[in-house]
Amino acid sequence: MQWLNGSVRFSHSVRFTRFLSDANSRTKLFIGGLSYDTNETVLKDAFGQHGEIIEVKVICDRVTGQSRGYGFVNFASEAAAGEAIKEMDGLLLDGRNIRVNYAHKD
Repeated sequence: MQWLNGSVRFSHSVRFTRFLSDANSRTKLFIGGLSYDTNETVLKDAFGQHGEIIEVKVICDRVTGQSRGYGFVNFASEAAAGEAIKEMDGLLLDGRNIRVNYAHKD
């Protein structure tokens, strides 16, 4: 990192670090269309058959604590994440057809 006219200029190592973090995004899946009754335990059980899971998160409303109908599953490997997309996208989970895609950083 270098200072240039009062602003910060990042070196090539930052770009490399960003590349590494983007590569890891191929292990994180977005799960949409969840039932409001689906919790993290249900997601982990459903997706755990496809490989080792690092983290599961169901997104909830801050005020009510109710699920917002989507979540994320982070796998230990890209292969497991890819298999989970192929096998789980469109399947019924807690009475709802879920959508499974790679998570995007926007």
